Amino acid sequence: MRFLTVIEKIKLIEPHLLLSVVAVVFVGLVALYSAAGGTISPWASKQFMRFTVGFSLMILISLVDIRFWRTYSYTLYFASLLLLVFVEIKGHIGMGAQRWIDLGVFHLQPSEIMKVTLIMALAHYFHDKSPFEISRLKTYFWPLILVALPCALVLRQPDLGTMLILAATGAVVVFMAGIQMWKVMTVLGLVGLSLPALWFNMHDYQKKRVMTFLNPEDDPLGSGYHIMQSKISIGSGGFWGKGFLKGTQSQLQFLPEKQTDFIFAHFSEEFGVFGGSLLILLYGLIIAIALKMTLECKSYYARLYGIGFIALFFFYVFINIGMVMGLLPVVGVPLPFMSYGGTSMISLLMGFGILFSASVHRHLRFGRSYNQDY
Repeated sequence: MRFLTVIEKIKLIEPHLLLSVVAVVFVGLVALYSAAGGTISPWASKQFMRFTVGFSLMILISLVDIRFWRTYSYTLYFASLLLLVFVEIKGHIGMGAQRWIDLGVFHLQPSEIMKVTLIMALAHYFHDKSPFEISRLKTYFWPLILVALPCALVLRQPDLGTMLILAATGAVVVFMAGIQMWKVMTVLGLVGLSLPALWFNMHDYQKKRVMTFLNPEDDPLGSGYHIMQSKISIGSGGFWGKGFLKGTQSQLQFLPEKQTDFIFAHFSEEFGVFGGSLLILLYGLIIAIALKMTLECKSYYARLYGIGFIALFFFYVFINIGMVMGLLPVVGVPLPFMSYGGTSMISLLMGFGILFSASVHRHLRFGRSYNQDY
């Protein structure tokens, strides 16, 4: 089999997905510029530098053979797990949570990296399992451990939103690997039965967020303040929006966390339903193109990773937008490439790099043959 040159690999990088990702990043930079009152500091300038680093890593990763990433999936997963353990022992505390490692230049959030490496580890585990092995219950013991360990560590930080995304993304990969429906229903039943125990083990502020979601008007100046201001911002923007740099709720500092978790509310106030809908359509385009790329891959590892990463990206978008619109509880999930944040930006771009690698090397067949199973 002829090996591709670097130039040939670059030409095989899907241009529509690349441009769509860059477009969302550009929209995010514009929103951060506006959130800062019409200046590139402190958010837009730093976000652009992080994008430059992440974009470079994404291109480099995409040129590496997908079999390399499959081989070192477990290594990267356990490295991420060790970083989570380090956070537990000596992590940086900010806003009441212990989620970061202070590297001096920036704060590293290992849970963001774990979201990608967990998908890689699960895809590695299932890529060569036969249909017979997939049908056996004991096959799922190791995947359960792979998902449970980071979930437990992240929940202790505490970061309920990230824990839920890790669990949901892991469940998608396991489901796509071919688990029988009765096993899925059994797990869902056990999850339902465990909800009371989860509730009693939640922190008081997490319980308050759930109660605020159910009725934010009960405490409009306290726990309900964030979501009420977010809904006011989105609603006051109308269809066309108030205009660039003219969002009163955000510019007059009524909207909290306008540069991070609630950036969609800030963006919708200035660009309205029209702008918000276009942004959602752009996210949908990214997911559609990524899914097409994934289905063209010959290797089972690439397909499982692609499906898992697409699910992760979807959960990011769905939970954040649902949260700021008051449709879901506030759990602190960033909006991809829009919210200000270094580790989230770079880890997602690296995740897309592996997806591009799978697409560039989509002709490679290794592991279990997808066509033999269906």
